[in-house]
Amino acid sequence: MDEKDLEILKLIQSNARMTAEALGFEVGLSPPAVQKRLKKLRETGVIEGEIAVLSPSKLGREMTVIVQVTLERENRQHLDTFKRNMRKAPQVQQCYYATGEADFILVVVVRDIKEYEEFTQNYFFDESNVSKFTSSIVMDRVKVSLDII
Repeated sequence: MDEKDLEILKLIQSNARMTAEALGFEVGLSPPAVQKRLKKLRETGVIEGEIAVLSPSKLGREMTVIVQVTLERENRQHLDTFKRNMRKAPQVQQCYYATGEADFILVVVVRDIKEYEEFTQNYFFDESNVSKFTSSIVMDRVKVSLDII
């Protein structure tokens, strides 16, 4: 990967819909050269995916909750089970296995407190391996980004 690749990555991480022509103009390459570089960046996994960023509030998901979860037992089977459950949960936007006081940090997006209560019932209270969890309700989305460079 060189400087041109990094320039392309910086541009597409904020707008993945940029055409090869527009990218080429910005970084000083021909459109075919940009397409070749993008193909290689996708194939090597540097670009993991290209997504649309949706507005939670315009889709009726007004509430974001940051949740810290501590498991009772932390062996491979229990970790894998919890990870699998979080991947399947439509309310979980992000899930991190972390060090520190909590085993997992989640970003959960729900319509309202009632949906969050149902989520906790289904994934925490009904799961015997969840020792405790703490919730912080987001008051303002100050910065939301997956930008790296």
